[in-house]
Amino acid sequence: MNDQRSAPFQAGIDSFQGYAVRDPEAFARNAARMLEHLGKAAAAWVEPRERGEVRDGPISYTDVVSTLSEVGDYWLSDHQRAFQAQAKLMSGFMGIWANSIARAAGQPVAPPVPDKRFADEDWQRHPLFAFLRESYGVVSEWANGLAQDAEGVDPHTRHKAIFYTRAIVNALSPANFLATNPELYRETMAENGENLVRGMRMFAEDMARGEGFLKLRQSCENSFKVGENVATTPGKVIAENELCQIIQYSPSTETVFKRPILIAPPWINRFYILDLNAEKSLIRWMVEQGHTVFVISWVNPDARHADKDWQNYIEEGLVFGLDTVQQVTGESEVNAVGYCVGGTLLGAALPYLKARGDERIRSATFLTTQIDFRHSGDLKVFVDEQQLAELEKTMERGYLEGTRMAATFNLLRSGELIWPYVVSNYLKGKEPAPFDLLFWNADATRMAKANHLFYLRACYFENRLARKEMEIGGVRLDLSTIDLPVYHLATKEDHIAPAISVYEGSLAFGAPSTYVVAASGHIAGVVNPPSKQKYRFWTGAAPSRDVSFQDWWNTTEETPGSWWPHWQVWIEPMAGERVPAREPGGGVLTPIEDAPGRYVKG
Repeated sequence: MNDQRSAPFQAGIDSFQGYAVRDPEAFARNAARMLEHLGKAAAAWVEPRERGEVRDGPISYTDVVSTLSEVGDYWLSDHQRAFQAQAKLMSGFMGIWANSIARAAGQPVAPPVPDKRFADEDWQRHPLFAFLRESYGVVSEWANGLAQDAEGVDPHTRHKAIFYTRAIVNALSPANFLATNPELYRETMAENGENLVRGMRMFAEDMARGEGFLKLRQSCENSFKVGENVATTPGKVIAENELCQIIQYSPSTETVFKRPILIAPPWINRFYILDLNAEKSLIRWMVEQGHTVFVISWVNPDARHADKDWQNYIEEGLVFGLDTVQQVTGESEVNAVGYCVGGTLLGAALPYLKARGDERIRSATFLTTQIDFRHSGDLKVFVDEQQLAELEKTMERGYLEGTRMAATFNLLRSGELIWPYVVSNYLKGKEPAPFDLLFWNADATRMAKANHLFYLRACYFENRLARKEMEIGGVRLDLSTIDLPVYHLATKEDHIAPAISVYEGSLAFGAPSTYVVAASGHIAGVVNPPSKQKYRFWTGAAPSRDVSFQDWWNTTEETPGSWWPHWQVWIEPMAGERVPAREPGGGVLTPIEDAPGRYVKG
């Protein structure tokens, strides 16, 4: 009987094994070294602010407070609503109390919902950490519910509240803190704090690299070098101006399709997402299918490019590319491909060029591209009058720092792209593993002031292109006048260009489009070579205003594997007959340098 009574007590003692300091002297020494590196990180953060060189962001903390205050006012303004909210929270804690009693008595407790943040067994076995996990689950569900159910708040404010609440909840997870994460705690004790020394050294380095902002390392950057093991498809830079370089890739077949391809990538990050390596390169695959491929490689803008707007990006990017293609191939008809914002620019360029009689683009492929921004996801959180005004102030030097854009995109998926790396890098002291896609993701570019502000206001805030209200160079853009063949690729889990948003955008064109949804997200869904035999894609009838996205989705046909071969079948009838392969420059232009060129490295 006594043994039965002492069993829970002994289990409680056993549960604290591994949580004691092993070598107090070594721990104290490492704590001092950790604080030294932390001080360097603090100095790297403070110094540019003291010099007035940076402003905080991307989130405005004033906006966070005012947004969440509106949600609070909604719940507190009605006694019944307030009581219901309190009762829901108390009910959750009563459940925790019941679980704690059952656990102490040695009775089984229902397993929690699987969550990779809480994979360590002590999140269930140890009474303290089990309580922390369950409390976090109750509070986070309750807080997210308050934001989502605040139906009396205007839609934009409610959207911001949902986003901010989710970001705060992700940040406050007990898995993110040394004292409340059993795995971190045990590792720190086992290493006498050496892990924190390594982690804070990396933290200081990343703060210094970000020049006042944390440039979070998500991949072992020393493992990759542009032009050596990423962006390696053979080719030449054959033309350049102050805004971009034009790359022509070397043929790998004896004959090629007559009509060339011109790719307009996004200027947010670098074009080599389409040329990561020999296996994952969409560009290399296109070349292997027999296409003559040209790519616009945008410059990383600085103060000199502050006034470059969308007209400049069309004229000095797309038109410059079209002129170059025609000059070296003699072909006046091109199949164009646009990715993300590069696709939005391509969409705007079509009616702009048609209005002046330039119809050299004879088909358009849009990869995860938004034309209609009504359903544009969480990026809309950052776009309203107040935030646009604040953003404009941060671009005093004529551009937005790349670290700001990188932080914004990471915040969209903070639970996957921020906190796991904070824990692993800075608390466990582990260098991240090499990953080419995340290396590219961290290779952020600056945004030219005029270009970026126009994009945010005209597209995200006012949705002018879809509403036929966008003007460029005095031309009112009407996509309903564009009746050339169009291929739209969306991805099922896209957090930047949601599939419904791409579907709605396809309806802006004057002829039915081919619309395809690939599995995975904004990047992995696009960069999915057939050789990997991964994922799947869905096809159906051409989008119609009479058919909602959900109704379209309910009638789709699923195909295993990559969407690339499907696109190739679509493009071949528009690619023309086969002609002898073309070398870069075509004997007309002297190549300037090898691909991928200087601009992508700047």
